[in-house]
Amino acid sequence: METKILLENGTNELEILEFVVDGNSYGINVAKIREIIQYSPVTPVPNAHPSVEGIFMPRDAMITAIDLRNCLQRGQSQPGGLFIITSFNKLDIAFHVDSVIGIHRVSWVDIIKPGATVTTAEDGISTGIIKINGKLIIILDFEKIVTDINPETGLKVTEIDALGEREETDVPILIAEDSSLLRKLIIDSLKKAGYDNIIKTENGEEAWQYITKCKNAGTLARDVHLLITDIEMPLMDGHRLTKLVKTDDATKDIPVIIFSSLVNDEMRRKGEELGADAQLSKPEIGNLVKVIDNLLNR
Repeated sequence: METKILLENGTNELEILEFVVDGNSYGINVAKIREIIQYSPVTPVPNAHPSVEGIFMPRDAMITAIDLRNCLQRGQSQPGGLFIITSFNKLDIAFHVDSVIGIHRVSWVDIIKPGATVTTAEDGISTGIIKINGKLIIILDFEKIVTDINPETGLKVTEIDALGEREETDVPILIAEDSSLLRKLIIDSLKKAGYDNIIKTENGEEAWQYITKCKNAGTLARDVHLLITDIEMPLMDGHRLTKLVKTDDATKDIPVIIFSSLVNDEMRRKGEELGADAQLSKPEIGNLVKVIDNLLNR
């Protein structure tokens, strides 16, 4: 099953693929999916993480298969079912699921941040919950699942050390990032790189409200010199935020960096159409600092 993103650009919508593991419904952003294939036997990897089933080669590339049932603390998957092959953070990974229900087109406004409704096992690996036809679908945080299994795939904070000693600057940088862990890592990294004046927001809606408040107060030129945004965020995604910034005469000159695990060829084209000044994949924290330096002529 091939997947194609048919969404218009900057509409604050996404497509969620609903799938089943151990009788429960979960979701993944279709933008992360390369294809869906029938389960095929895998080769176990010695001393691997318990959630890693093994490796296989569906075509000419080696892919790691991850047992989602194990990640969700629901035992081990048996042979059968499907592999959802994903592509994000410059990684191709297969997730073993029982079955696929279908694709739902939804708005980020309707995605609820996980809270008391999510069980402990899922709490740390859920980015949101969507209610469709009376049923709750938990959208899983696939980046966190992979980083928990192999921390090397996460933000490479050590890249900041390689930049050496740097002068501090109070240039105001606005960040829109819904993951509290990633938000802290990005802010810590930027502060280490000398950028001390960081305004943090949890989604595009909050970031746009801050920009609008500064615009109305006439302090925009002083208070926002650059915007860094994730793509996947509840209430308002990064593409919608970029569109709002770049189509408003008062804000269009603010440099926008899209910093997301979803920056692939398709998403890069969308970001360019919306006017993003730069787009980087999530692990590239060292490159992020270099791009900020360049955009701010530092």
